[in-house]
Amino acid sequence: MNDESIAKFAQSLRGPVIGRDHPDYEEARKLYTAMNDKRPLLIAKCADVADVIASVNFGRENKLPIAIRGGGHNGPGLASVDDGLVIDLSMMKGVRVDPSRRTVRVGPGCTNGDVDHATHAFGQAVPFGVLSTTGVAGLTLSGGHGYLSRQYGLAVDNLLEADVVLADGSFVSASESENPDLLWAPRGGGGNFGVVTSFLFRTKATPKNYRVRSSFSVRWRSSILDGRRRELC
Repeated sequence: MNDESIAKFAQSLRGPVIGRDHPDYEEARKLYTAMNDKRPLLIAKCADVADVIASVNFGRENKLPIAIRGGGHNGPGLASVDDGLVIDLSMMKGVRVDPSRRTVRVGPGCTNGDVDHATHAFGQAVPFGVLSTTGVAGLTLSGGHGYLSRQYGLAVDNLLEADVVLADGSFVSASESENPDLLWAPRGGGGNFGVVTSFLFRTKATPKNYRVRSSFSVRWRSSILDGRRRELC
């Protein structure tokens, strides 16, 4: 890999390719958790699926370690990689609600807040997490527990379909009727199967929610926390 190949790669994308000498590099490499201070060689900010395909092919052909970034909220810092290629999906933010079919199609760069805002207008929701800034992609692919999970299950339980760019650069859709074996992967099968470029979720009617603030004496701390732990398990 040389400057010429990097320049050719950058020209093939609609989104920008950010290297270490780029003025936006320091901002582009930041993650939600500041303790993850990784320095990728390149950051490809993808604008569409074609950009993702080109990025996967470039990383594979040049034997670069690859990290996929959605919301960048991952605690262990899996959304970045030292001396490798970050495929940044944060620009791919489309949300389309189908209220009659009770589904929502979500881009991999969306956060919980993006989707909640769109579905709320129709009195619907997906059981995502508890923070509006968490990325939908990483949350879903790791299960996705949130306020509505007791009633509607995890986010991944409501995943109906996923579009995926595989390691060879091919594009496939996975659902119960098309490539059902691949749908098993984003629904809890593990990582490194490909890059998800679109999610189709089942939506649920939004229940009435009430916020309650409680306080208790510190002497009850152990029994309350133990009860909460058993409740979550």
